[in-house]
Formats: sequence, C-alpha cells, structure tokens
Amino acid sequence: MSDLHHEKHLEAYVVQKLVEQGWLLGSSDHYDQDHAMYPEDIEAWVQTTQKAKWDKLVALNGDKARKVLMDRLDAALEKNGTIHVLRRGFAIAGCGHIDMSEAAPEDKRNEDVLHRYAANRLRVVPQLKYHPGRELAIDLGLFLNGLPVATVELKTDFTQSAESAREQYKTDRLPVDPVTKRKHPLLTFKRGAIVHFAMSDSEIWMTTRLAGENTFFLPFNKGFDGHGGNPPREDGEYPVAYFWEEICRPDAFLRIFHNFVYVEKKNVVDLKGNWTLKETLISPRFHQFDAVNKMIADARVNGPGQAYLCEHSAGSGKTSTIAWTAHDLVKLRTDDGKPIIDTVIIVTDRNVLDGQLQDAVQQIDHQKGLIAAIDRETSSKSKSQQLAEAMLKGTPIIVVTLQTFPYAMEAVLTETSLKDVNRHSGCFCHV
Repeated sequence: MSDLHHEKHLEAYVVQKLVEQGWLLGSSDHYDQDHAMYPEDIEAWVQTTQKAKWDKLVALNGDKARKVLMDRLDAALEKNGTIHVLRRGFAIAGCGHIDMSEAAPEDKRNEDVLHRYAANRLRVVPQLKYHPGRELAIDLGLFLNGLPVATVELKTDFTQSAESAREQYKTDRLPVDPVTKRKHPLLTFKRGAIVHFAMSDSEIWMTTRLAGENTFFLPFNKGFDGHGGNPPREDGEYPVAYFWEEICRPDAFLRIFHNFVYVEKKNVVDLKGNWTLKETLISPRFHQFDAVNKMIADARVNGPGQAYLCEHSAGSGKTSTIAWTAHDLVKLRTDDGKPIIDTVIIVTDRNVLDGQLQDAVQQIDHQKGLIAAIDRETSSKSKSQQLAEAMLKGTPIIVVTLQTFPYAMEAVLTETSLKDVNRHSGCFCHV
C-alpha cells in the first residue's frame, strides 16, 4: 500500500468524522482562490443572519451583490486581518455594519443571539487548491462562515511523520510564490488562515505564521508518560483523534476563534538599536485549551471559592492561560443572565506581567474598562483605595503584584465601601 494511499485514508477518515459532527463538506471547485474565501457560505451567512442588509445590498447592486460583498470583505481582511473581521465585522457603504460570525451567548435570554450562533457555518474542504496557476493543494482547509481559519497537512507514520508535514509547510506552502512573487492570501499572516496544523496519525504541531524555513512550530499534543507525543488509544482510535473529537467539535472550534486567539504586540529592538513592532498571532496549544476549559467547566457548576492548580513549564504560555481563564470566568452567567463570578483578581510575582496580562486580555476582548491594574506608582491613592474603587466601579478583572496582594486582601476584608459588594465572588489567580 503506497504512502499516498495511507494518507488519503487518514484524510477521508478525518473528513468523515467532521461531517458526522455537523461540518459541511466543501469542494475546491467552489473556493475562490484570489480572495481566499468560500463565497457560498459568506452569502448564506449574511442572508440568514442579516437579511435586511443583504436585501439592501441587492437593491443597490443587483446581481453584483455577492461581488461587492466579497470585494469589501477582502479589503477589510487585508487591512485588519481574519480574526479582527470574524469578531468585529466590517462595513459596506449604504448597507452598514456586517457581522461575520456570532460567539456563543453567555446566557439564554436573547433568542436572536441564539439563532445567529446556531447559523454559524463550519466547512471542511479536502484537497484545497489555493494556487491559480499550479495544482497545489493543502490536505484540509477549515472555514468559518466562508473565511479560512485553519489548514491541515496530513502524513501517516508508516513511512512519514509530522516532521514531514512541517517540512512541507516550510518548503511548499509559501505565502509568496518565489517565481511569480504572487501573494497567496490563504497563507498570508493575519490575512489568511489563522493556524496551520502539521499532523500525522500520532502527533500534531501548529504554527500561526508561515515564513518558509523560518516557520516555527509548537507542539499541539497531550503528552505521554512525562514526554511529548500522545498516548495510544485503548479503543483503537488514532492517538490524534482528540483533534476531531475535542478541538473540531463545533462549539469548541468556534470558541477557539472567539475566546482564545489574539494578536500579541511587542516593541523589539535589533542589534543596531532599531525598534520595530512585532506582531504574533497567539492560538492556544492543547494543554492551554484543555486547562482553561476544565477550570471554567468546574467553576460554572461549583461557582467561586474553588482551588485549582494549573502547572506550566517555562515558556509554555502561562500568561495567555491566565488571561484566557480570567476572561472566561468573568463571562460566566446563569441562564437568566446573573454573573457567577463578579471580579477576578490576578496576583502576579513580576511587575512586567502587569502590562502583558492587560494587553492579552484587551486583545481577547475590546470591552472598555474590562481590566485595571493596581499600581501606586501611577496613582496618588493608596492601593486599598484603588482596589475599592475598581471593585465598586464593577471592573471585572483586577491585576495586582505579589507585593500589593496584602493591601488587596485588606481592602476586601475591611473597606466599608465594599460591604454591599458581593466579595465572595472574587477569584484569585497567582502567576
């Protein structure tokens, strides 16, 4: 049996599992290579969730309505990137604001939000041809409402491995064609697919930026017996079956792009002293996604006051994990809309993390006043006064340093102004 046959079998199996979960099955014939979009789903999403705006678009443009929609969407993607457009939409003159997805509702009070969330369209396209002039195809393309959010290159362990898939991304999946210099929007950082998975039947690796030989992959594995990789399955399934069983389950997959992915921005200096802004797309690794989901699921059932130990090794993304957990905790609601946790206080052991955590949370959620840091150096007020004011204002997430933490506890326990505040809804995280 040839390597290609094994690979095709795995590809067909993954597609089958996704379709069984409600994913739509697509074809490269219906994929727009120039725009890196699946037009059918874009139009269907807008028609289903924003019919009045679609009708206005048709009234203004007739049979060119789809083209106008895609051209304006393409311009928004070029300017702001896929994750920004998915979360915040874009505008069309004469039609107003167009939403491109709907996040899971925090509670069940709004029927319109529930309807729009159910209308999200997930599609898998096997052998996605992305190059107009050549027969180049990526094994799987994953789309949300017509926009590419992930690609997957598959290999089998009979003669190849996930390393072969990583090499294929580095050598063959180039954002710019080295001969024609044509840019491929599907593979372009921020503009195209958000995350790229290199997968064998035993391991998964991921990257959010394709850059030829400079492409950097991170493991997306569960770990096995204190090492990397994944444990064998007792039921005979592929060791990487968690990808379609857990990650690509529709609610979980949508949650990744609405609640997790964000753009990290840092000012960096080169050896010549030149400063530049470096942007990195942060997408959760498996251990982060798993840890956050388990803590949030327990807090949803048991409420505040629980103790969780989440261990991260150096460089494994603890700042992001804390930001994601804090953000999700303050978004927890009962079905009738009451918050389960009012305030999350994050305790850090390094001042530099104050800024990193604030930036991470603000990137995940642009809500104004979502997070505040207690810092005597930037305020003439005492730390306990700052904390009391933040809690009285209803600031959902408050960051304090380890040195400030005693003042925070004192304020929570003794400040008379906080007597009417539900102090028992606080949750403390220590970095």
